[in-house]
Amino acid sequence: MKYMHTGMIVDEKLPDMMYVEPLKVWVTDASKDPYAIELLYFEVDSRMPAAIQEQTHVAYEVEDIEAAVAGKTMLWDITDLGGNKLAFIYDHDTVVELFQPAK
Repeated sequence: MKYMHTGMIVDEKLPDMMYVEPLKVWVTDASKDPYAIELLYFEVDSRMPAAIQEQTHVAYEVEDIEAAVAGKTMLWDITDLGGNKLAFIYDHDTVVELFQPAK
């Protein structure tokens, strides 16, 4: 497991954000931030759970997302985003994003 970024919620869409249509969220590119901060702005009709829309999260890259979520409290099931896989879990009172890049 490799640390990727910390995601923080903002109240308005910013000019440099990219839209992730399946999640109905706008995000900045954390790799361009010196502190690996990803800013998120959710569309009003996003179906993502309140915990994800309201709390800061930490994100990790994993080799096997199915193994990484096993036995964890799921907030958002594994979602395929063009080969990349994404899931959100709740662990140690924290929202955690797990990301498996396309192979």
